[in-house]
Amino acid sequence: MFYLLSFIALTALVVLLMFYHRAALIPHLPSRVKSMFPRLGNYTPLSTFAEQANAGLSSSAFDLEQNLDGDSRVGLDERGTQEVMEIMRRERVTFDQARLIRHNRILARNGIDPSGMPLDSKAVTRL
Repeated sequence: MFYLLSFIALTALVVLLMFYHRAALIPHLPSRVKSMFPRLGNYTPLSTFAEQANAGLSSSAFDLEQNLDGDSRVGLDERGTQEVMEIMRRERVTFDQARLIRHNRILARNGIDPSGMPLDSKAVTRL
C-alpha cells in the first residue's frame, strides 16, 4: 500500500518538475516527439530587433527597422513581445491592434480607463 502511494507521489513530482522546467527540456526532445505535439515548440524567443522585425513586430506606427543601425540595445522586452504575439495569434489582429489591446489591459489592471482617466471615484481630475 505504501509502495503504491510513494510511487504515485514520486511520479506526480517528476511530472510537475518536468512541466515547470519544460522550456529547458523541449529543445532536448527528439524531432518526432516535437512533430507529434506541435504546440511544444511553438514559441521561440526573439532576442534582437532584427529578429523581432522579421517576426512581424513592426509597423508604420512602431517601426523597428528604422532604428536598427547603431542601436546598442538587445531588443524589445521578451515578456511583452510574447504577450503581443499571443494576442495576435489568439485574436487574429494586427501588430498595432495587439499592442493597443495589451496597453488597455495594463491600464485596466492599474485602474485607468482606456481614455486615460482614473477609474477611482476619489481621484482629483480638475482643480
